[in-house]
Amino acid sequence: MTEQANKETNSTNEETEEMKKKQTEDKAVEDAAADSAGEPKVDDAEATKKAASDVEALLKQIAEQTAEIDALKKQADDAVNQRLRTQADFDNFRKRTNKEKADARKFRAQDLVSDMLEILDNFQRALAVEAVSEDARALKKGMEMVLSKLESALKKEGVEEIPSLHQPFDPNVHQAVMQEESGNHESGTVIQVLQAGYTLNGRVIRPAMVKVSS
Repeated sequence: MTEQANKETNSTNEETEEMKKKQTEDKAVEDAAADSAGEPKVDDAEATKKAASDVEALLKQIAEQTAEIDALKKQADDAVNQRLRTQADFDNFRKRTNKEKADARKFRAQDLVSDMLEILDNFQRALAVEAVSEDARALKKGMEMVLSKLESALKKEGVEEIPSLHQPFDPNVHQAVMQEESGNHESGTVIQVLQAGYTLNGRVIRPAMVKVSS
């Protein structure tokens, strides 16, 4: 009886020791797990650091590429602006050249026309003289025909007589050589044309010599 009781007591003690040992092991595992959860692993920290470095390098690369794109865009804009300026300069040059050529065509006969105006004046003065004889009248008629053809030829070249008589005095087209009081005209009115003025294609080549009312 005593031997049996001893065996049971020993078995109980062994079970108690086994339970304590198991509890100790379980606690050790729990502590290790807690330590592992509370402190990051060395590998995870290095991975995080590397990822941050990669992101920083990528951002730097993006910034460099953006700056390069902006520089290329500026170069393209500068090239377009330069082309537009060159085109504008060429257009202005072409217009100026065309105008000079047109003016040269329009006024190529200016010197000749100026000389012809003196002949025209002489014809007009001669025809203003009254013809008293038959021969004089015949000569005058022939001169009138010549004068008509001369005036027609000058008109084809763009020569126009400046309207002056009874017109307001205009210093751009009139040259006042005399002034006279007149009760029939307003002050500054051309009351007599002493020598006709002319334009060539709109350009004054000789102003009209006039008498103006004061």
